[in-house]
Amino acid sequence: MELETLLVIAMFASFMGLLLLGFPVAWVLAGTGLLFAIVGHVLVEQFDANLWFTWNGTIGVLDARIFGIVANELMVALPLFIFMGIMLDRSGIAEKLMHSLVRLLGPLRGGYAVTVVIVGMLLAASTGIVGASVVLLGMLSLGPMMQANYSKSLAVGTACSVGTLGILVPPSIMLVLMADRLGTPAASVGKLFMGALIPGVMLGLMYILYIVLLAWWKKDAAPAPTYSERMDAKAWLDVFRAVVPPMVLIVAVLGSIFMGIATTTEASAVGAAGALLMALLSKRLTMEVLKESLYQTSRTTAFIFGIFIGATVFASVLRGLGGDDVIRDAITGLPFGTTGIMITILFITFLLGFFLDWVEITLIILPLVAPVVFSLGVEPVWFAVLFALCLQTSFLTPPVGFALFYIKGVCPPGITTRHIYLGVLPFIALQLLGLVLVFCFEPLATWLPTRVYGGQ
Repeated sequence: MELETLLVIAMFASFMGLLLLGFPVAWVLAGTGLLFAIVGHVLVEQFDANLWFTWNGTIGVLDARIFGIVANELMVALPLFIFMGIMLDRSGIAEKLMHSLVRLLGPLRGGYAVTVVIVGMLLAASTGIVGASVVLLGMLSLGPMMQANYSKSLAVGTACSVGTLGILVPPSIMLVLMADRLGTPAASVGKLFMGALIPGVMLGLMYILYIVLLAWWKKDAAPAPTYSERMDAKAWLDVFRAVVPPMVLIVAVLGSIFMGIATTTEASAVGAAGALLMALLSKRLTMEVLKESLYQTSRTTAFIFGIFIGATVFASVLRGLGGDDVIRDAITGLPFGTTGIMITILFITFLLGFFLDWVEITLIILPLVAPVVFSLGVEPVWFAVLFALCLQTSFLTPPVGFALFYIKGVCPPGITTRHIYLGVLPFIALQLLGLVLVFCFEPLATWLPTRVYGGQ
């Protein structure tokens, strides 16, 4: 085994080992990179190792690379989309949606759970923040579903899994990061937003179909309530008032991008201003709410950019040690064609999701495998959407499934960790089924971008 291969394997092994020991991700990335930069420098300077590694070519250019990240206009969309999601969480829109739709769908068997899916889809297209969506859906829905004698596993699994749609359904901060890491006009933010729209909606509809079929097959899993409010004109008006504001915001943000009226960064500003206006109109906007929202936005953005900087150090040193060549040779050397290589990459990504967050996988793994996949003639948007679908499972797969921890924090007494794990298993299977469908039917991801952008 060549020295470059040994160093690359040792670098990834050190990263995983330190991460599993509980050290912060950003520090592990940067620290591992600096450690192996020193190792490479010593091997070259002191032992004349056969490496192309140079200190000035890796560590010496980090300042320029890091400045390029923070100066990237596209990255301005991140804090604005994050602020939009947090402000919507504070505006009370979700509560109004839940209460009005429960009156509409509550009398149906499984109606509460279907309501959670619909509200979750609208939140996903409005906020794009998984943590806020999972917690909010859990707080709003678990109590009423328990009172309606729903299966504990179904109730908690629905709230937990639907909340993860925010990472896929545009506007998604994950798709913004992926577009930046891919660095090709063929996979711009607008194209990724369009490419993920149909698969995201498809997943939501698959969730609804599963709930309806389960409620029909197992009568006690999602029973119809014994009492329901009558739907009169006022109730329908409440539904209309609850649905219109988030729909207007969705159309304003996504429509301005899709129609070419605004760039992604400009549309994120529209979304942030719209969320602020909605909070004001709902009389939820106070100085305390604004202060807390800005604090949470700053904290989340700093977290992401901290990992960004650490990943830049790690990737720079990895490339300096020949990591690109090692990974390219390992992928192209697999004993199957392009389809087999794609399946292998997605399978490894799925396994990594058990231990790593989507941010680390997007910033480290995606830039390494994407150029190799594109060189094989794979359509960039299709591959990016498949990768995003695969990453969505990372929120639900233990031991590092963050959505599991989010929902556990708001579960009422009587719902155990076992109920959570059993509840999310069918939804993980549905996510993988959605991945298979998009893999087998490429137009699910490419038709909409092609219709709007053509061959551009």
